[in-house]
Amino acid sequence: MSERKAKAINAEGHTEPFLIDDVAWDGYAHGTSFGSRYKQIGEHGGCQRIGVCIEELSPGMRACPNHYHYLEEEQLMVMEGSLTLRLGDKTYVMSAGSYVVFPAGQKLGHSIFNHTDQVCRYLLIGDRNPHDVIVYPDSNRVSVRLTGEGYNKAAVMAYWEGEDVG
Repeated sequence: MSERKAKAINAEGHTEPFLIDDVAWDGYAHGTSFGSRYKQIGEHGGCQRIGVCIEELSPGMRACPNHYHYLEEEQLMVMEGSLTLRLGDKTYVMSAGSYVVFPAGQKLGHSIFNHTDQVCRYLLIGDRNPHDVIVYPDSNRVSVRLTGEGYNKAAVMAYWEGEDVG
């Protein structure tokens, strides 16, 4: 049995090939509806600007709230199983071999749900923009990654509103 490495970086600081099985699983759950388990394979290999993950979505679970990004692009490929993609007002059943791209700035919310009784495994790729702004249409929330803060989109202010303009 091999010992799992913390990262695929050698003593000289160079990245080396690694087996995906050597990357530890991580995961999260929020309530009874949201959660997944994932392997940060890009990060394990030393990647900082592009996120590459293998994720598993259990039956009946959603990976995240419906959202879109202003500055980040995401791509998803189903490897095993099946899931339902919500994209704007439409839904699509995706199965092994299905691929979808969520371009940056496309103001169309996306989210995934495992509608089956089997675990669904997929590859998720996306750039990690520290200045990204994410909009959650269902909750009217806006998240600003740079500040780590979220705002209610309904509280929009005019440019000079609240300023002492003399």
